[in-house]
Amino acid sequence: MAEAGAGGTPDIPRYQDFAAGFSAEQIEALLAGSLEHGLNACIECCDRHAQPGRVALFWESKDGRSEQLTFDALKERSARLAGVLRAHGINPGDRVAGLLPRTPELLTVILGTWRAGAVYQPLFTAFGPKAIETRIGASEAKLVFTDLDNRHKLAEVAGCPTVITVGAAGAAGPAAGDEDFAAALAHQPATFEPVLRRGDDPFLLLFTSGTTGPAKGVVVPLKALLSFYVYTRWAMDLRATDAYWNIADPGWAYGLYYAVTGPLLLGHATTFYDGPFTVESTYRLIRKLGITNLAGAPTAYRLLIAAGAEAAAAVRGQLRVVSSAGETLNPEVIRWFAKHLDAPIHDQYGQTEVGMVLCNHHGLSHPVHAGSAGLAMPGFRLAVVDDEGRELPAGAPGVLAVDRARSPLNWFSGYGHPHNATPIGVYHLTGDTVELNDDGSISFVGRSDDIITSSGYRIGPYDVESALIEHPAVAEAAVIGKPDPQRTELVKAFVVLRSGFEPGPVLAEELQAMVKTRLAAHAYPREITFVAELPKTPSGKIQRFVLRNQEAAAQAPVA
Repeated sequence: MAEAGAGGTPDIPRYQDFAAGFSAEQIEALLAGSLEHGLNACIECCDRHAQPGRVALFWESKDGRSEQLTFDALKERSARLAGVLRAHGINPGDRVAGLLPRTPELLTVILGTWRAGAVYQPLFTAFGPKAIETRIGASEAKLVFTDLDNRHKLAEVAGCPTVITVGAAGAAGPAAGDEDFAAALAHQPATFEPVLRRGDDPFLLLFTSGTTGPAKGVVVPLKALLSFYVYTRWAMDLRATDAYWNIADPGWAYGLYYAVTGPLLLGHATTFYDGPFTVESTYRLIRKLGITNLAGAPTAYRLLIAAGAEAAAAVRGQLRVVSSAGETLNPEVIRWFAKHLDAPIHDQYGQTEVGMVLCNHHGLSHPVHAGSAGLAMPGFRLAVVDDEGRELPAGAPGVLAVDRARSPLNWFSGYGHPHNATPIGVYHLTGDTVELNDDGSISFVGRSDDIITSSGYRIGPYDVESALIEHPAVAEAAVIGKPDPQRTELVKAFVVLRSGFEPGPVLAEELQAMVKTRLAAHAYPREITFVAELPKTPSGKIQRFVLRNQEAAAQAPVA
């Protein structure tokens, strides 16, 4: 696990060598605490890095305000926040919810919750009252932190617990009677002894994004810190010399795990931008902060591509590495980033339930194949299994499974609220269809329930979507199987066009011909519908099941 080579540049170990010599104990030794005898996430992600002047957070708002916070400052703020929790009767293991944008207050709440030994539950700020009510009710959160922009949503939440609001002092409306965040912190001492917990004790509670159905509760234990460390350090290749920005929102797993926990665990500064995603703001912040290590989702990267090469010119050559997660990375994105940003972008796969487990690793040397999601992250053993749970050989499509018994970094043991299902046998079945390649890498095919069966062929929507977005007119595409009496299903595409292009039958035929030529004759979309936008989860994942439901409703006979 050498960290530095000649000239101060970290070595890039060979994947095979690193994985062969890997042990969870080596990673645990990098922590201040012990999974068996006690640790605290705030110590690991803040206190032990609290050296004078060491920056933990670069923050900027959409209106141009900015702030830097050191680990020292966050240590004090988290102590005061933990004091607030104690004053409200919050005990270790209790849930504390945060309905906050990407601000310094959000980081204070997360770290302070951990310091008190409590469990932090994120509430995405785009949620409406019903989504919030469902999650707060299921988690049994005892306290909610929010701001004035989001406070009105909580007024409609039945059984809402006590609310502490940023900016409540002097506010009108629903926030008028709330405790003010700043005042609450000011009344607490600047020290609070962190509460030690064991590795199996929870420190996060999230809910899945609902890509294919209702959200399920996922309890994250402290031992997940080992997994977060390995991904951030060796898959993202986060180095001490990097300026780092993960643009994912901490209201969801990838942002909370790897825009907050992962970098701070390594003692590295993270970046928060409190504003909507735009191409202009993204390039501006990359330039201003000198970002060299970037992470995000393909949706954002496709928007950068849509803006053109001229917009990218100002940061060409600045990004050392780029990581992509959330949905499969299209080959066109990889080619465009190499050509116009001079930056390698790697596809990486994970779930809320297990974190990132299948990666093209920036920090480990191994072949990277187009269309492959990479190799199992060290500490995990992955398998491809059939419907009976039998492992399949290379080339046979099956479900990606985490071999829990032989994955020392696995931390997921079953869903919490609102479901209590436990993975069957020794495997956690991800629900994603993949194929094992001869070299041990794994290629993504699609969600198991997204697979299209047409004329005896099994067609993954990803391949068709990837082909469609290579056309200069296409900004985004989603592909589903539409019931068909002759073919079982036919391939149907929903296409969002880039600015300047007009929908019509001529363009539809051109897209069909392109897919037929570039992909396969049996896989081209026999129907194309041009739409203004695609249905997505709040975290940006395409919800193909919504499109399937819309098609089913349209075909249903009128009563």
